Order: sequence, then C-alpha cells, then structure tokens
Amino acid sequence: MVRMSEPSPAPAPAVPHRSGFACFVGRPNAGKSTLTNALVGTKVAITSNRPQTTRHTVRGIVHRPEAQLVLVDTPGLHKPRTLLGERLNDVVRTTWAEVDAIGFCLPADQKLGPGDRYIAKELAESRKTPKVAVVTKTDLVDSKTLAGQLLAVDRLAAELGFEWAEIVPVSAVDGSQVQLLADLLVPLLPEGPPLYPDGDLTDEPEQVMVAELIREAALEGVRDELPHSIAVVVEEMTPREGRPADRPLLDVFANIFLERPSQKGIVIGPKGQRLKDVGSRSRTQIEALLGTPVYLDLHVKIAKDWQRDPKQLRRLGF
Repeated sequence: MVRMSEPSPAPAPAVPHRSGFACFVGRPNAGKSTLTNALVGTKVAITSNRPQTTRHTVRGIVHRPEAQLVLVDTPGLHKPRTLLGERLNDVVRTTWAEVDAIGFCLPADQKLGPGDRYIAKELAESRKTPKVAVVTKTDLVDSKTLAGQLLAVDRLAAELGFEWAEIVPVSAVDGSQVQLLADLLVPLLPEGPPLYPDGDLTDEPEQVMVAELIREAALEGVRDELPHSIAVVVEEMTPREGRPADRPLLDVFANIFLERPSQKGIVIGPKGQRLKDVGSRSRTQIEALLGTPVYLDLHVKIAKDWQRDPKQLRRLGF
C-alpha cells in the first residue's frame, strides 16, 4: 500500500512504549544519510553527492513520547573492487541481521537498475524482517514520474516473492512525508523501554564525528578518482590549557590520509588554498557540533594503497 498523506494525530499514549532499530539500505547515493539527518532533526551522518560517502554504520536516535526509533545509516551496498569495499558490504549485511526493520531507499529520479535488483534479491532472503520501500528524492520529479516509480518498486518485490510492509515516497530536502515514514516504522519495533537517554541524538564517538566532518569538507570539489582514497583520523582532541573559563579553546589534531603522493597536490591545492578551505569549512561544522571554539591542525599524509591493505585498514579504523 502506497502512503501519500499524513495520518491523523494519534490519541494520548495509552499504547505500550516501543523501541528498536531500523536501518536504511540502498545503492550508493540513494539519499540514506540525508534521510537519516532529516528524521533525527540534526546532522549525524555526513552527506556528499559522491557515491559511497558513508563508510560505517551511523546511529541516529529519534525520540517520541511513545517510542524510541534508532536509525542505522549504512554504507551503500555495491559490487566491491577493493578490500575496503568488501568490508563495507560485510558491515551492511551484519546490520541487516540485527535490526527490527529495513528501509530500502530507491531514488525517485532514477530508474530501477541492476544495483537495486541485487539488493532486493538479498533482502528477499531476509524473510522475518519487515521491509519498507522508501522512494527518496521526490522533490526532483513530477507526479507522473513518481507514480511510475512507485509501481516499479511494487512490482520489484512481487517478482522476487516478497511484500513491502509499506511503500513511502519522501523528500528529505523539503521534509515531505518524513514524519509519516517515522510513524510507519515505529509500529514495526518491539515493545520495550528506551535504549538511549532522552536527548541523545547519536551514539557516534565525538572523535569519529569530527573526522567525518573533515572528510566531508575534503570531498567537496575533488576529482572523480579521489573520494574513495581519502580517509581522516583525529589523533588528538584536548582543551587548550590556561584559557579563561569563558573563552575555552579545543585543539584538534587530524591527519588526512591519501593513497598516492600524486594525490597530495589535489587536496592541498595551489599555495595550500584548498587545504585551508577544507579546514575553514570543517572547523565551522565542528564548532557547531561541539559548541566550543576550535583550533584545527590538519596534515596530509600518504598511506600507500590503504584500501587494499589489511594492516592499513585496521590502522584507519576499518
């Protein structure tokens, strides 16, 4: 059943409290991270128009009087060409096995392709977990195109022998039907008390979030071959000593790792201007995240062919 309008307001909660996990899956660049951020109401996952931006599971927490919905944003499932790609796919499949509901994100502005069918076939094997088809990016298409995509999504499940629990068209950009999606995911969760304290929006360690914000800034405007070669590690985050209590400063030391020396010039830019821009953009985001002024010390280093090297992957946190 396709849902197109907001449900009527629920009566005062005499209903049992529900809590649990739902993950968003889909091929790279299907809008999973943008949707996670829209539902949580703040930025917990980095976004980029580059495919495969997300490299680990990010948990965003949606608090409601009657429920706590923990959203797990996963890397895009794809045909791996490196050891990193294989490990990202393993992360996705492990997550599917542990959640209470799966949201399969399919962009409204792109016809269903082999990548979507590949994921849908794998989802068909996961018989017990309810699956919601989330048709994303509806702000990019007209109503006729959207209707055609909704029918194609419905047929996809029928061809593979399973049923969607719901089919929901949404736009994370203009907010259309985002709350409806949460309304439809909550009943799929088991009854239980909250899993996280009230007010928590993510369980991501601050250092990981800071590293991700730097990587997001570094991804902007780079050549097509570079995004997957960039990794960021925050080595240290310490309050500056001797500062007055009303003027604190946090020192953040981070390294941007690339795979080849030839990539260094691309990230640093002429006279270091690109790296300065990366530092400036990411510092603004880090200060907003942590609520304190930040001194950001960035260095670019080479970790040769790290995407294919098990030792380097471990060192970089994969």
